Amino acid sequence: MTETVRTRIAPSPTGDPHVGTAYVALFNYALARRHGGQFILRIEDTDRQRSNAASERMIFEALRWLGLEWDEGPDVGGPYGPYRQSERSAIYREHAERLITSGAAYPCFCSADRLKALRAEQRAKKLPIGYDGHCRSIPPDEARRRVEAGEPHVIRLAMPREGESVVHDLLRGEIRFANAQIDDQILIKSDGFPTYHLANVVDDHLMGITHVIRAEEWISSLPKHVRLYEAFGWKPPVFCHLPLLRNTDKSKISKRKNPVSLNYYRRAGYLPEALLNYLALMGWTMPDEREEFSLGELIENIDLTDIRLGGPVFDLTKLTWLNGRYLRRMPPEEILDRLRRDLYSDEYFLKILPLVRERIDTLEQFAEYSQFFFAGTLEYDEGARNKLVVKGRTPPQAAKIFRILLEESLDPLMEWDAAHLEPVVRTACEKAGLTPKELFMPLRVAVTGRPATPPLFDTMEVLGKETCRRRIRRAIEVLRSMK
Repeated sequence: MTETVRTRIAPSPTGDPHVGTAYVALFNYALARRHGGQFILRIEDTDRQRSNAASERMIFEALRWLGLEWDEGPDVGGPYGPYRQSERSAIYREHAERLITSGAAYPCFCSADRLKALRAEQRAKKLPIGYDGHCRSIPPDEARRRVEAGEPHVIRLAMPREGESVVHDLLRGEIRFANAQIDDQILIKSDGFPTYHLANVVDDHLMGITHVIRAEEWISSLPKHVRLYEAFGWKPPVFCHLPLLRNTDKSKISKRKNPVSLNYYRRAGYLPEALLNYLALMGWTMPDEREEFSLGELIENIDLTDIRLGGPVFDLTKLTWLNGRYLRRMPPEEILDRLRRDLYSDEYFLKILPLVRERIDTLEQFAEYSQFFFAGTLEYDEGARNKLVVKGRTPPQAAKIFRILLEESLDPLMEWDAAHLEPVVRTACEKAGLTPKELFMPLRVAVTGRPATPPLFDTMEVLGKETCRRRIRRAIEVLRSMK
């Protein structure tokens, strides 16, 4: 390669850092390092309702835990900043205006009611769902007057209506799309913020990205992105769409069937080098077909054209086996260092001690009383199983209450502390028609295995989000198995 290789990872800060983000980041990082280029971290926070600073912070921490350091990004700077899309709004508006002037985009004034009626009609007639180009024929001068008058609108990309769009993916070669099936994508939303499509293309070009390596779910957007490059008169980068990580049933990896948060793997004691090794195996193998190799060996040997297509199955059992192989090669001193650093730091002990010191009389009692703070998966004895059942409900009904609590109240919570946990759980009680007393005891048993513990929400804060989530899922499994 003659030009400097520049790759990027561009996560959205809308939740926990995802294992799929690490998978994509790994190949971007390895390619950049293989060719002496740069690896960039860009935060795509154009979803103003869901983006939050806590999620962004967790992304930074998770990628650094894995050892995937970036050369440019929001926290380290660089010559092509800012690296948060929310700070680049003026750049996107300027480029959207260029597209309108050239006729490659147009303002759309259609109301939400009209679009809803359009979709209903298309479904009834079994037509492809998409925008019908209603505002595309508005004369430019009239459209400009309506925009200047403050009429609500979005800006759409004017896709060709006939023929085919032919795009190229490094792993799949030429891919053809019928233009009649491609929607006129929104580029600027009514709130003035860009969609992923415009911001992504503009940023990749202005930041000099040479290789766009991302998940295959974005292949359907590729003709729109290539059209934008053409409209601006820019050379597109090399596109490489990685096969999606799959559950064992070949569905897209999801938190209902597999732990997907990188925080889970860190808190559960997986080694970052083992996790990276395993993620590399999801799409690639060493030339000598070894299963165990270091990040440095991946960098020395990486060739994107060797990536395998198909649906790589994320097998937690195999990852755990591989992690064990790494652990058994480690000197005891290093294992101790990892335990202190990632699981049982002084900081962690200092969170536990204020909760238990009023309940113990000797230091020896600390181990017994605080055991649940150090356990992984809990096993519930018969008494604990009975207390998992919400009063007046059957075990399956209790399992459903826990599932709803987890998915609707706890999973979305970014600030995991007692001050945020208690009101969220109390609100969940109201929605379920329960008193706090009726849910607090089963929840306490779910996360600790015991009916008597330090204050529930202080305990959950110290245990952390990933441990609590794992234990609540385990409690759901137990309840579903009960008659």
